[in-house]
Amino acid sequence: MREKKFNALPGFGLTTGFTLFYLSVIVLIPFGGLVWRTCELTWHDFWRLATTNRALAAYRLTFGASLAAALVNALFGTLLAWVLARYRFPGRRILDAMIDFPFALPTAVAGLTLADLFAANGWLGRWLVPLGIKGAFTPLGVVIALTFVGMPFVVRTLQPVLQNLEPEVEEAAATLGASRLRTFVTVIVPSLLPAVLTGFALAFARAIGEYGSVVFVSGNLPFKTEIAPYLIVMRLEEYDYAGAIALSVVLLVFSFVLLGAINLLEQWSNRFVH
Repeated sequence: MREKKFNALPGFGLTTGFTLFYLSVIVLIPFGGLVWRTCELTWHDFWRLATTNRALAAYRLTFGASLAAALVNALFGTLLAWVLARYRFPGRRILDAMIDFPFALPTAVAGLTLADLFAANGWLGRWLVPLGIKGAFTPLGVVIALTFVGMPFVVRTLQPVLQNLEPEVEEAAATLGASRLRTFVTVIVPSLLPAVLTGFALAFARAIGEYGSVVFVSGNLPFKTEIAPYLIVMRLEEYDYAGAIALSVVLLVFSFVLLGAINLLEQWSNRFVH
């Protein structure tokens, strides 16, 4: 007879029922309501509301700035994770704790801080603006804010992989005559690539839905620095619920596509590791 394994939690039926109930109340019912309201629109009305000139400009800034911020985080987040995982130095624990600062800090506070820093009379802006680098109330400010909120996703995704990457493999490659560059390209990069791609996708997905930090540093100028989440809020304030729903569905569909891509990347990463 098969030996029954002890399980600290209640049975499968009870835990599954609670899980489905929780997900339904928190996730499925709100999404279902959004889809239901969308079905009340004709395809022509939905397309017209979702593809206005102002909406298209907001999409371009939202997706473009999110992509740029995710690429920056993928590059420098990998370097930061490497330093934290491979080296021991004074203040390392403090630096490691600061990685999670964007998680704990209210995004509105982050936006106000960045706007104050990069304004023309701010601590950094007074030196950067004369050089033509405007980090507040411009698309660059949006990229900076999205980089700030997305950085922990890349670092925290890569750290466990780097910690489990055995230095003996690199030492063996060096013993066989491989240079540092060849060791990095042929040994380290293939092991880190799945995690880097996953962190990039997570940072990209997080940036698309960001609102609090961007709304203060961007200036919210239509056709210039207005992001899609802010435009949705504007439609709601104008009592244009149909327009807000159309914009929300576009972001929702894109988020689901990203979620599927992240799951595929994680499955690929697991097969690569094992």
